[in-house]
Amino acid sequence: MPASEPVRLGRKRALPSCPNPLFLKWLTELRDEAKEKGLKIQYTYQKAISSLNKYPLPLQNAKEAKILQNFGDGICKILDEKLQRYYRENGSNAPIHSLPEVAPPPGRLDNNNLAPSRKKNAAGDQGKDKRGGGRKKREYVPQKRSGGYAVLLTLYRQSQIPGSKGYMFKMELQTEAQLLCDKSFTAPDLGSKYTAWSSVSTLIQKNLLVKTHNPARYSLTEEGLALAERLESAEEGTKEGLEGGRSEGEEEEEEEEEGGPGVVDLTASDDDEEEKEDDRIHPAEKQTCVVQPRSEINGMSSSGKPQNSEAASRKPSGGCLLPGSYEILLCVDFIETTGGSHHRKQELVKELQRNGVNFDVRKLNVGDFLWVAREKLAPVPGQLRAPSGRELVLDYVIERKRMDDLCGSIIDGRFREQKFRLKRCGLRRPVYLVEECGTAASHLSLPETTLQQAIVNTQVVDGFFVKRVQDVRESAAYLTVMTRYLTKLYQNRTLICRSRELEGDGGSDEEERGTPSCSLISFAEFNHGAVKNKCQTVREVFARQLMQISGLSGDKAAAILEQYSTPHSLLTAYEKCASEAEKEKLLSSIRYGKLKRNLGPALSRTVYQLYCSRGALS
Repeated sequence: MPASEPVRLGRKRALPSCPNPLFLKWLTELRDEAKEKGLKIQYTYQKAISSLNKYPLPLQNAKEAKILQNFGDGICKILDEKLQRYYRENGSNAPIHSLPEVAPPPGRLDNNNLAPSRKKNAAGDQGKDKRGGGRKKREYVPQKRSGGYAVLLTLYRQSQIPGSKGYMFKMELQTEAQLLCDKSFTAPDLGSKYTAWSSVSTLIQKNLLVKTHNPARYSLTEEGLALAERLESAEEGTKEGLEGGRSEGEEEEEEEEEGGPGVVDLTASDDDEEEKEDDRIHPAEKQTCVVQPRSEINGMSSSGKPQNSEAASRKPSGGCLLPGSYEILLCVDFIETTGGSHHRKQELVKELQRNGVNFDVRKLNVGDFLWVAREKLAPVPGQLRAPSGRELVLDYVIERKRMDDLCGSIIDGRFREQKFRLKRCGLRRPVYLVEECGTAASHLSLPETTLQQAIVNTQVVDGFFVKRVQDVRESAAYLTVMTRYLTKLYQNRTLICRSRELEGDGGSDEEERGTPSCSLISFAEFNHGAVKNKCQTVREVFARQLMQISGLSGDKAAAILEQYSTPHSLLTAYEKCASEAEKEKLLSSIRYGKLKRNLGPALSRTVYQLYCSRGALS
């Protein structure tokens, strides 16, 4: 195998500009108009915009766009009508592969001034109608203490710190930016569905902010950095033309009048709409926690009257749950109540109901049972449904295994994968609930001793707590006792929301002292991070490949990844070896686990044969 060049990270070439800017401009106007009216066709327009941006060839008319995905007869007809009107107004020879000169190129900012002067021409500009498009479009500047203003300043200040990583995750960005914003980044005002975080989509459209990776990382573009630097100067008292600054609402209104935003967000498509929906469903993720009187929780004053919406949006207690403001709820995966033996699964639900357990059936992406602290919210007068309370996941998750299911999962490899995912789910107390331990396994395809050894390894080697029960009734009894125990354990504790994205999120000292952790992650973040088939990095796929090898556990795979994070780096190391024997022993001296044992020559040879053998493995 020839030696390869070292891997270069990052984008290797700049993405080409769209060769059909006129069609792109019209589609953007249609999307924004539909968004303002609340029509779902806005998503169709956004998908068409994404397809058009990926198409590298110029189009002569809208009919040629039918070959593109998400371009139907309706969109092509609308674009053709606009094209004919464009020819009538500008002549039959008017260029269609460049924007008219009166409109500046999309996303360009004048870095010399915050707001270009609004000089009028000698005679004609005063009488022009606003919708005529004759005015020069002003630069977008977020209003002081708005969401966009706070996000730009926060990212700029973070970038100025020595050794800065150059980006921020969503939750840490919300937390830091909240101090510079009058509106809440997580809870919408009364009568509104938008939060201060909604302005992030505007910043992305204006090419001031870029969103990458999963989980999302937010960083400033060059234009955003220049604007944020000027905002910072103005914040310090150096006035440099802030009179032209406008709020997000004013900018969006003028965009509608002047022909839509200049820059289209191609990285997120519908993701920003999903984030807004997520903000409405889960109104608080993480903010600074300050204990307030319980009578002021949920926006109500001590007299029972709603507080001022602005004051409520500034409440810093959005990221914590005070004692008495939440209840402990058992969450049951819906697979545990449907499919398979219906009678046995319904028996579990009936037992929980008979024991008076407060539980909820929902989809869990990892584990079969867990507990959440759910905020208690009173119904709002005039609204049909009570608002959704915040939910923080307690550090206990249970994987339930019958002996027949355990046998099947060992045979098909699910057993190791499930343990690996449970370790990485973010909860510190995973539990294996094993049913029918005893003579019930005698009729299965694996010997009972093998199953018993697998259970012992789960407890001793993997560090899981294993609870053995005989049947469904005992499982329900254990869940009941655990629910009551956790209710008592957390009844007088203030719970603070943390993020899995942030390093050093606390809880370790509490765990060492034996007290329950009060720094918990939200259920939405937990369940999203535990999705089985989400987008994976090369490192994660490489780890899953290695774990398919017999005898190669998660600890061993992690030790290999520390030395060789990708298959390319491993193959490059094999190429540098002088002989076949050296290649076979390349991984043998790698140490893994707490005891730091060597991987061994046998496993090293197996990995070498898997990745370097050209023919079938013997």
